[in-house]
Amino acid sequence: MDVIKAARELGRAIQNDERYKGYIEAKLENDKDEALQQLIGEFNLKRENMQLEMDKPEGVRDNAKLEKYNNELQECYERVMGNAHMANFAVMKNALDNLLQEVQGIISLCCDGEDPDTCQVQHSCTSDCSTCGGCH
Repeated sequence: MDVIKAARELGRAIQNDERYKGYIEAKLENDKDEALQQLIGEFNLKRENMQLEMDKPEGVRDNAKLEKYNNELQECYERVMGNAHMANFAVMKNALDNLLQEVQGIISLCCDGEDPDTCQVQHSCTSDCSTCGGCH
């Protein structure tokens, strides 16, 4: 089997994995949630306004406006992330990202000469459970 054919098989296997399916389902739920989409649009507009103010030269930039935009942006971000669909999406995306990192780790180890059947990806704990897909 050539490498490209194996990569395509791996792609199919990933698409059949429950983590991928959960991610796609959560993404579709986000897309259908009109209130969430409106919040995301509001967030992007606030971020753009803040960036425009930040891009102004030092003497022209209004720091009070920047602080106001930053507070509004943070509040809007919290509302976006507080949405049940977005919270589920974040969990599903994290699970898929962890799968892809493990796959990439195995591929890298194999490229370093490790045995494909026995190589183990080393997982590092950041002690921040919010960034973790679970203990390994």
